[in-house]
This record gives sequence, structure tokens and C-alpha cells, in this order.
Amino acid sequence: MSFIRLLLVFFLPPVAVYMQFGVGHYFWISVILTLLGFVPGLLYSLYIMAARPPGLSRLS
Repeated sequence: MSFIRLLLVFFLPPVAVYMQFGVGHYFWISVILTLLGFVPGLLYSLYIMAARPPGLSRLS
């Protein structure tokens, strides 16, 4: 995970997920969780960005 994306996770979690995965189900889940509460969106974004590497994961 790059430093810029890590910084974005703490300020705008959906934007960081978008930069890594594009507009897909990970992004929309992050948006919904962030709207419901900032902390759940933050935790989900950190988890999903650490667990799934960028690149070929966009194809799934």
C-alpha cells in the first residue's frame, strides 16, 4: 500500500478504495459504511486495501 493511499484512507476512505480498485463493489461498500459512520468506513477501507493487492484484483 503506497503512502499516498494510506494517507487518503484516513481522510477520504472511499477515494483511497477507488484509487486502488476503481468503481466496484468494494468502493460502494466503503461509501455506504463511511456515510453510516466514519470509523466503520475507515476500518473497512484499511482492511480491504491491506488484504487485496492492486492490479489483477480489478478483474474480479
